[in-house]
Order: sequence, then structure tokens, then C-alpha cells
Amino acid sequence: MDEREAIEVARSVVAFATQRGADAAEATVAISRRFHVEAREKIISKLEHSTGKSLNVRLFSGGRKVALASSDFSVSGMRAAVVRSLDQAHFVAVDAFCGLPEGCGRFEGDLSLYDSAVADRDDAAKVDDALEMERLIRDADPRIVNSAGSHYSDTRSILALANSDGFAQTYTGTHASRSTSPVAQEGNVKRTAHYGTAARFASGLDPNDLVARTAARRTVEMFGARKPPTGRMAVIFERDIAAAVLHDLFSALNAGNVAVANSWLGGRVGDRVGSDLVTLVDDGTMPGRLGSSPFDGEGVPTRRTVVFERGTLKTFLFDAYYARKLGSKTTGNSTGGGIGANNFYLEPGSQTLEALVAATPHGILVLDTIGFATEHATGTYSRGARGFMIENGELSHPVDEFTIAGSFPEMLAGIDGIANDLRFDGSIVSPSFRVAEMTISGN
Repeated sequence: MDEREAIEVARSVVAFATQRGADAAEATVAISRRFHVEAREKIISKLEHSTGKSLNVRLFSGGRKVALASSDFSVSGMRAAVVRSLDQAHFVAVDAFCGLPEGCGRFEGDLSLYDSAVADRDDAAKVDDALEMERLIRDADPRIVNSAGSHYSDTRSILALANSDGFAQTYTGTHASRSTSPVAQEGNVKRTAHYGTAARFASGLDPNDLVARTAARRTVEMFGARKPPTGRMAVIFERDIAAAVLHDLFSALNAGNVAVANSWLGGRVGDRVGSDLVTLVDDGTMPGRLGSSPFDGEGVPTRRTVVFERGTLKTFLFDAYYARKLGSKTTGNSTGGGIGANNFYLEPGSQTLEALVAATPHGILVLDTIGFATEHATGTYSRGARGFMIENGELSHPVDEFTIAGSFPEMLAGIDGIANDLRFDGSIVSPSFRVAEMTISGN
């Protein structure tokens, strides 16, 4: 199915729904061709090549909303699903805030979402990637004795959206990734780690040898780790872990959570929350980025939204429903079933991570976190962690089995250094950053 066929399916479903009495309707068609290979040592342990398709429909009738999802693209199947859904609408409560968004359209500009080098790459070369990474991690260090798998994946996807207000648009994108997870053993101690790379364009991926070397180094460098002392000290979050911190922060910026009092940021728009270094942006219009798209899950054009500016909270992130409910405007962050990130990131600084470490007399570089202990309503943050002790501006020894704790207001206000190592390998990304002081629970 190509773009033309996908948009025609969406249009036909919308037309049928309005003929059957829907006040408004929206249909989204998604088609994905996916390849995935996993290698373990010299063996291909998993090989998948599939094409998936889905139809998601939202129907509005008498102030009520119903939704359906199906993979049945037959005319009879789609029409039967619409009829059933409209019948079920009679049992749904009236909601004054539901409905199609105002101002549908698409970002006008070349977003560079499609790479023929990804879409047309030979499958045998993809298999070779996974096998080569397996060989390279073992060649990197004799202590690496196994792996949890080396992977190559790519996807070519088509998305088409049409609604009863006359909006009908489609786009095609690509996505590719490489990753590996070595297992190392020294005596009776085993260590594992992971490293991966992802991009829309093949040229944006880290090469196999860099992926393998980085994963191998992360695995073996933790041998000899011990608990750090308990106390208050500086904490540097390496960029991958910094991105995980931003994932938690995004939940507090989600207008859906704000509306049900499940966000510590509720009622704080206009307040100074973070340090001067904290500028957070959500931008769906960045060419070639994984989170970019010409329109969001409701057909609203994507845009650049400054969420925090020099520490001051400027806005939450909205879809059409919660924008109406909270008296605001959509920011183009609908996923079609909720609120999600486009390209959400912390603006980088000018210094390297190495320079940030060198400017830290006493602290910890966090390379991995464990567990789920974030309370979005109160802003409490607590994670198990592992990483490196920093003494006199140098990495002194690996540390493990400790907890870092604090609160998001304190963490944002305490950011006193941001590195320049931002990379856009996901929809929520961050450079490494330092918090001046957090609580460490170790020995």
C-alpha cells in the first residue's frame, strides 16, 4: 500500500462515518515495513521481516467520543466496525471538550524524513551488521564471553490522516538502529552493558565498530565497582541517563497529567523553576530528526515550543482535548491517543563531558540507573545507579549499588553545568548535565 492508497482508505472511512450519522470523524492509517535481525556469537538467533497495517478511527456524535482500532482493511470490515462504534456512542458520557482540533494543516518545509539508503538496503548487509558487532565486542576484550544480542532494525512507514473537516495528508519516513549488549566475566563476577544508535538516515548511524567498542568499554569498566560514601555531592548525568531524567520531567509537563493534578508543575506557568542554564524545547520541525513530522496525531501542524526558557516554565504540552479543558491551545503534541514528545530536548552547553568532569572536585558520573521511583505529583526522584566516582576532577573508580535521590525542583534549580554532547537518537534527548548537589545513599 502506498501513500495514495492509504489516504483513500482514511477518506473512505471518514465519509462512511459521516453518512451514518457521526457529527465528525477522523481516520488514521499506518503502514510499516519492518526488518529486524538479532545475532548471538556466530548464530542468527532472530530474523523478522514483516509489514503491519493499522486503522485508528475517532468518531464524535452528540458530544460523545468513541474510538476504534482495526487491522481489517476490507470495506465490509471497516464499515461494520464504524457502525458498531456509533451504536456504542449512546452509552458514552457527553464530554464538552471532545472534538476535532481547530486549525489542521501541515508544516510547510522539507523535513527530510525518508532515506532511500535505509529503505532499499540489501537484507544480507543488515544481517552482516549484527554478526559483525557480535564479533567486534568479543575482539574488544577477552573478558567478554557472551551477549544479550546484537541487533540491526529498520522501518519504512507511511502515515495518512483524514478528517471530516477536509484535512487529508500523508507522509513517509524511515528509521534505522544498531545496538549490542555484551556480557563480560571476571572471576565469579559478571557485568552487562548496552549501547545503541538510531537515526532516520543510514549516514546518521554510528558505525558497527564504534557501537561495539562503546558497549564493550561500558561493560568491562565496571569491574571492581564498590559502593560510594553516603552524603551530598555533585551528580553528572551522562547523556543517555540525562534523557531518562527528561522522560520523567516530560510526564509532569503533559497537560493530561496537569489536568488531573498528577504533576508537581501544576499552576506554575510563569514561575522560575530551574537555573538560568535550563532551556527545554519541543520541536517537531527539525529536518531529519526521529521525532519530526509535518503534523501531529490529530492533523495539527508541528511547531517549535519553548517549554522552559532560562529556568522559567513557559507552557505545558497539549493536544486539542486538554487545550480546551485547560483553556489553552494545542502545541501539536497529540499522538492520536494522548500527548507525546516530538523532539524534546535540553539545549546543550559549550563544554565537553570531559571538561565538565574536570570541573567537578567531588561527585559521581552516573552511567546507568535502575528502578522506577519517580512521583510525578510531588516531583520526588529516586533511582538505583552505577557509574564512576569523581575525585579532584578525575574519574577515580567505578561505583555501584547506591541510590541517588532528590526532587525535580531542586534538581532543575541545581543544574550548574551542561555539556555539548547532545545527539538526536530518540524523541526525548539530552546532553550530559551536572546537578550541584544530590543525596547519595551508599556505604
